[in-house]
Amino acid sequence: MNTTIKLNDLLKIDSKELTKYKLHLAAYNGTEQPLDVFSRDFNQWIEWNRWRGGKNDFSREYILSLIPDYHKSDKYIFGGVFQITKRHEDWGDTEIGYDLIVVEEFSPLIGRLVVEFHRYSGMRGRAFYLESFIDDMVVTQILEKPYSGIDFPGYDNVLINFSALEHIVQRQKQDWKVALENMKGIYVIVDRSNGKKYVGSAYGEGGIWARWSTYVYSDGHGYNDELVDVISANGVQYARDNFQLALLETLSMKSDQDTVIHRESFWKEVLFSRSRFGYNKN
Repeated sequence: MNTTIKLNDLLKIDSKELTKYKLHLAAYNGTEQPLDVFSRDFNQWIEWNRWRGGKNDFSREYILSLIPDYHKSDKYIFGGVFQITKRHEDWGDTEIGYDLIVVEEFSPLIGRLVVEFHRYSGMRGRAFYLESFIDDMVVTQILEKPYSGIDFPGYDNVLINFSALEHIVQRQKQDWKVALENMKGIYVIVDRSNGKKYVGSAYGEGGIWARWSTYVYSDGHGYNDELVDVISANGVQYARDNFQLALLETLSMKSDQDTVIHRESFWKEVLFSRSRFGYNKN
């Protein structure tokens, strides 16, 4: 018995109607992953679909959007169906080329359908005729709730960009919160634009979760002097585009402050983060 569920088994778009759709396979834009944008703010995700670029990619009435799960091969999250209500032919310097509305018929499935689809190497660009590929899209999972960010990977495997951390903290994602608020530790923030590192520690109540939450609610700088200067000059988007966080060492909540600070100093020496290669002042 064939139990495969294809995407259109659920969407039920008529074969004649398919020719009114363009498929949008969102892709990393050099600074942000579309899945992080979707997770952080649905309105910002809509803006990704409104962007036109140098040509009229979305030349049909509807856009069906899929968001790549960059943690897993060939997996996409259903990002919705949008109807184009206006195309801006003379749009000058603006990056907004389309006015859109969300097609409500499909909105209950946004962020919940996990689709398997192999994008072969010859599929360049972001926009394709939907009828050419929809039969190759298989539903592998229907989430109980819309996608809410990556699951906690274990202390030894924490490596996360600031954009994803924003979503995790703002949504109070429980697997991350429970794990991190019960550990003190040492962490590193790497600026991917220049390789500079900031080594920090979490030794107070609420552990690593409380310390990392401070970065989110301070727009990325966590009140560290050097990072304050960077964010003041460039804004929170700089942190979203460039900051990557990792755990270097975890310590019991019973560890005293002096022990944690001693280990922090050790990692600063290891990573040379007090020099011109880092953001630590002391």
